[in-house]
Amino acid sequence: MANAHAASEEHDAEEHDAEEHDAEERDAEERDAPDYDFAALQAKWLPVWEEAAPYVAGKPGDKRPRKYVLDMFPYPSGDLHMGHAEAFAFGDIIARYWMQRGFDVLHPIGWDSFGLPAENAAIKRGAEPRAWTYENIATQKNSFKRYGLALDWTRELHTSDPEYYKWNQWLFLKLYEKGLAYRKASWVNWCPFDQTVLANEQVIDGHCERCDHLVEKKKLTQWYFKITDYADRLLDDLKQLEGSWPSKVISMQRNWIGRSTGADVDFRLEGAPAESVGDTITVFTTRPDTLYGVTFMVVAPDSDLAAELAAGSTPEARAAFAAYRELAQKSTEIERQDASRPKTGIPLERFAVHPLTGERIPIWTADYVLADYGHGAVMGVPAHDQRDLDFALAFGLPVKIVVDTNAPLTGAIPVLDLDENGLAILPDDPAPLDPARTGQALGGDGRMINSGPLDGLSKQNAIKRVIEVLGEAGTGRASKTYRLRDWLISRQRFWGTPIPIVHSASGELVPVPEDQLPVVLPSTQGLDLQPKGQSPLAAASAWVQTTDPRDGSPALRDPDTMDTFVDSSWYFLRFLDPNDDTKAFDPALAERWAPVDQYVGGVEHAILHLLYARFITKVLFDLGYVSFTEPFAATLNQGTVLTAGKKMSKSRGGVHLGDELDRFGVDAIRLTMSFAGPPEDNFNWEDVSPAGSQKFLARAWRISGEVASPPDVEWKGGDRALRRQTHRLLADVPGLIEGFKFNVVVARLMELVNGIRKTIDNGPGAGDPAVREAIEVVTVVLSLFAPYTAEDMWQRLGYEPFVAWAGLRKADPTLLVEDSVTAVLQVDGKVRDRVEVSPRIAADELEQLARASAAVVRSVGDREIANVIVRAPRLVNIATRPAG
Repeated sequence: MANAHAASEEHDAEEHDAEEHDAEERDAEERDAPDYDFAALQAKWLPVWEEAAPYVAGKPGDKRPRKYVLDMFPYPSGDLHMGHAEAFAFGDIIARYWMQRGFDVLHPIGWDSFGLPAENAAIKRGAEPRAWTYENIATQKNSFKRYGLALDWTRELHTSDPEYYKWNQWLFLKLYEKGLAYRKASWVNWCPFDQTVLANEQVIDGHCERCDHLVEKKKLTQWYFKITDYADRLLDDLKQLEGSWPSKVISMQRNWIGRSTGADVDFRLEGAPAESVGDTITVFTTRPDTLYGVTFMVVAPDSDLAAELAAGSTPEARAAFAAYRELAQKSTEIERQDASRPKTGIPLERFAVHPLTGERIPIWTADYVLADYGHGAVMGVPAHDQRDLDFALAFGLPVKIVVDTNAPLTGAIPVLDLDENGLAILPDDPAPLDPARTGQALGGDGRMINSGPLDGLSKQNAIKRVIEVLGEAGTGRASKTYRLRDWLISRQRFWGTPIPIVHSASGELVPVPEDQLPVVLPSTQGLDLQPKGQSPLAAASAWVQTTDPRDGSPALRDPDTMDTFVDSSWYFLRFLDPNDDTKAFDPALAERWAPVDQYVGGVEHAILHLLYARFITKVLFDLGYVSFTEPFAATLNQGTVLTAGKKMSKSRGGVHLGDELDRFGVDAIRLTMSFAGPPEDNFNWEDVSPAGSQKFLARAWRISGEVASPPDVEWKGGDRALRRQTHRLLADVPGLIEGFKFNVVVARLMELVNGIRKTIDNGPGAGDPAVREAIEVVTVVLSLFAPYTAEDMWQRLGYEPFVAWAGLRKADPTLLVEDSVTAVLQVDGKVRDRVEVSPRIAADELEQLARASAAVVRSVGDREIANVIVRAPRLVNIATRPAG
């Protein structure tokens, strides 16, 4: 964790550390000062803010430039926790900063209030999901208000309100019309505890992200959004976000989409009946150059292809396949992809024909191949793929080398002799090149051998040429595939958005007309919400039985509900006018406010939520509803607040936010979160000091009451050193806040407060205009972090509320040119003296001054000087050791 010392050191804040040795003196001076009472300040200002609603955005006639700052909205599972305190403190700093810069800032709040936790909690307590959800929302709402956030409460929304999820259903219909929402039977991730399907992104290391139970595979007919149609755009458009999104998040998105380029190759199936899988098996490969090295094929055991191939084999082979398939379905995809796991598989007693050589290729099934990658089948090239080699060695399959990795890629192409079978004879010492002997596949580049017309070509040239050859023969083509899979959106649970489709008596899928939306969830009265493998809505007979909107004939509603990631994929647009019951959002308002200028939230959503929101935004762009293709122009992903090195949770326990707020006050907690280190870093709560933050706030608050000059005093005649320090802060704050270096700003505030204290106590005094200027700047900047204290300081300085609109002044450039700086002279890390020096002083000259200081000489005494560290012009530290 980058702590306060690192932050202050980065920005010449050694003086702040140096002041610590004077803490006892300052404490003595402040014993008789007025008490700083954080509880009284909170009780005083919270009702004022509630009544005035100073943070409402988009008022008629407001011509200021606009900023949209958005926090990832919370899930209402109990009260706020330490993670909320950190994330929302950061978002609030950014929103308040742009307010101080003169912008009309939209900073809304809502609740992501559908989902499994509410339903599971209701079942456990014998309650109703609505009641549990809205009680928690009320609790969190009060806590948010207590936390002093600059939120526009007029735009509050809840995704579980019919007024919101009506537009989820509208969005579904738009995707359905565009062919992007469809229903199909496939193997899905099934959580046996929550009794619902999960998208691939919701399976973490083979376990349900919600309940941590092991996920199974199950074949069901489900609803999907065709996100794969947008795979290239989702990948390529990441270039728009470079520099404004964390590079780690961009990499995570790229890796999840996982575009691979290569070729689709058609292998004719030997003797396949026309009524089954046809006469070809298509495989995708990123290495079509190794096509001549294929010695077997493998299909995924849970694919339809494998089942149809097995159906055409012997009864014994069919029985063996059924047993193996059942075994494979008990393993997670993570386990199946584990390279260290022993390879298993069985032959299907079927063969394919090599598209270039006509060779007979045996077909196996093995669980290291996944049904939903490529075409669910791979060509086995054991000499040049480690997984294929491990499989071949396990089952005694041939290994054929087609790339000579010892051959140079420059210069003359080597000419190799051929043996009696027409294969190239390898160099005299073939052992290093023979994977069958070494157990190591040859993955490097080289020249093609044993590959007919490809012999002698490099890898890239061979890939290009073999695709041409396949194209000429009609047996292959250039292709791409993706790790990304279509978004599985249907869930077999009650507490979600009903899917607006009815099933006619003849089995047709009929969209609910838009003028009949929303399809509202029924009452849970008499409805058993216990998970049963199908949605509880299926048992709500009065609800599920409906009529075909086309002719009024009997029909059934679709009983599934939507994944809650649908709710959060577009909510940033609903905030633009959440009370509009005529449309999901106004494109004119979207043009005015969106995309979001700054998004703040946890990195745990870097794949799921951000990917889905990007996809829906691109769909809305294609439909003509928005003029942008990325929803969030910039993102900030905060780290985690830990205790004893572990993440806090309700099950594991930890520090309770409410207790800390009661003990130290809102402002001290917010300031501590901001001062702990860079926002993206994790930190232990035990390593930070809310008590120290509280003490600093008290010191700043007291000074605001000591100022003896009037608000309209002319500042120019004040103490120049203090004014210079003040204007350095003003000059640096924009870059520091926009660079998310909140901890550094806090350190600089502490330094300036110490400078003001010194000026009052040892300099011109509380009546110096520079003191007023400095504490006013402190108050405005402090309002970003500690709104209650800053609001009260603003009033004590003689101003009307609200400090949020005071405005961040511009620095005077003439005060940024330093005539001199204060160099701190330390012995063994303790401050012994300070001297005023030129900002251009050389290191050796500064060291000489330090050695000549009487205070330093006394401190060194008869000890030897072991080392001298000089950071000109600010610091000299002399390290000593015992003499002799």
